[in-house]
Amino acid sequence: MSTPTKPKVILAYSGGLDTSVILKWLCEKGFDVIAFCADVGQHHEDFEAVKAKAVSCGALKCVVTDLRADFVENYIFEALKCNAIYEGRYLLGTSVARPCIAKEMVRIANEEGAEYVAHGATGKGNDQVRFEMCAQALDAKIKTIAPWRDAEFIESFKGRKDLLAYCTKHSIPVDAKPKSNYSIDENLFHTSYESGVLEDAAETYEESMFKMSVSPQAAPETSTMVDIEFVKGIPVKLTNKTDGTVKVSLVMFIVFILYTSYVHFRYNHMCTQFTILIL
Repeated sequence: MSTPTKPKVILAYSGGLDTSVILKWLCEKGFDVIAFCADVGQHHEDFEAVKAKAVSCGALKCVVTDLRADFVENYIFEALKCNAIYEGRYLLGTSVARPCIAKEMVRIANEEGAEYVAHGATGKGNDQVRFEMCAQALDAKIKTIAPWRDAEFIESFKGRKDLLAYCTKHSIPVDAKPKSNYSIDENLFHTSYESGVLEDAAETYEESMFKMSVSPQAAPETSTMVDIEFVKGIPVKLTNKTDGTVKVSLVMFIVFILYTSYVHFRYNHMCTQFTILIL
């Protein structure tokens, strides 16, 4: 239950190590914390577990918002229509999701009467700018807390070892599986990996990295026939002529078309066959 003397902050929360430590740290600094987790199509995410963990770490509550439809209609499609491609190949899957998430975070802040928002982005990347500029544009009165730019926080947490020690001290549950030596960002539009072993050009991918697709060895040998109907440039219906499946939800359309085309084309060079009907 919120207290009238404590300032309230909305924390962009993933349930991971960094944001769980940040949540507890903000509580220790005298904030009432409301965790916010955006569903933008993360693969196999257990949002109930995320909510339970947030509350166990000290959050007043955890708000999980399904932003998939908004993300598809107002961000993915708009980016594709304006050919927003970085250096000719990257479809900006990470950056295009951030304004969608930030908008909802500001809406919750206004609804909850919070004067602060917080995020776990590092002090040297682009995400901090995306979150903070969006928040300022939508509500100039809202202040942003960025722990990874806070001198006291950085002094306390110089690496993963310090974060884990803090979790042990405060009984914050930690995934027992070893941490991958690369970072992952995923949503309905893409899954991206960077840093760690991937910086070594002599290394190859791990099989577990194929979340939206399959490895070349596992790709099917036959193509899939698909009809797509468009109205004013927006796909409104997809029919899988191979098995008769029909998709009219934009979210399910994206899920099906991306997954099918990635399985057939991106890694196997066997393109899904499309019949286009423009109305």
